[in-house]
Amino acid sequence: MEHMGKQSQESEAVPQETAVQSSMGSVEGALLKRHPDAKWYAVRTYSGHERKVKEHIDREVEKQGIREKIPTVHIPYERFVEVKDGKKKSRTKNAFPGYILVEAVLDKQTRSLILDAPSVIGFLGVKDEPTPLRPDEIKRILEDGQEEKRMLVKVPFEVGNTVKIIDGPFSSLTGTVQEVNPEKMKVKVLIGFFGRSTPTEFDFSQVKPVNT
Repeated sequence: MEHMGKQSQESEAVPQETAVQSSMGSVEGALLKRHPDAKWYAVRTYSGHERKVKEHIDREVEKQGIREKIPTVHIPYERFVEVKDGKKKSRTKNAFPGYILVEAVLDKQTRSLILDAPSVIGFLGVKDEPTPLRPDEIKRILEDGQEEKRMLVKVPFEVGNTVKIIDGPFSSLTGTVQEVNPEKMKVKVLIGFFGRSTPTEFDFSQVKPVNT
């Protein structure tokens, strides 16, 4: 779903584990009971208002008793590892800021319910006509979100950065980043000791950027 403009900014603060689990649970349940005529649509919202829109639509769906027409309102989340102050932290972010995914049987009632929700801009489509997501698109999105081992690493270092060693035998020394390996979460730093400059490998958690 490249046209949705995938970005890396974090969504509004949410209870991370709860957000991920509740989203996955609702999707799994909907896939088991999905309406034969239901299709997935991308709905544009104000960035940061995704949860507010989802909660409003879910409330209206329950109030009007039309869950069979709108079985799922989903916010795709991704998990990533952030290294801050030398510590690894697992966090979540909205995979598509400014969008939510709605599985719906579109008719006058459901279209109005979605479009009338606060902070909704409209459907993703052509000339105001909602365009359903292709089966391969939505399958990839849902599978990505359910893959717990899929971790994105937010790399706080770049080649040439000055960093300080905060753990291990070289603690308190500073050096220059020569190489960054996001997959292994390691960084190679050129440090000087005993009058020599030596490239040494550290975990992300063992170093921190200077002056940050």
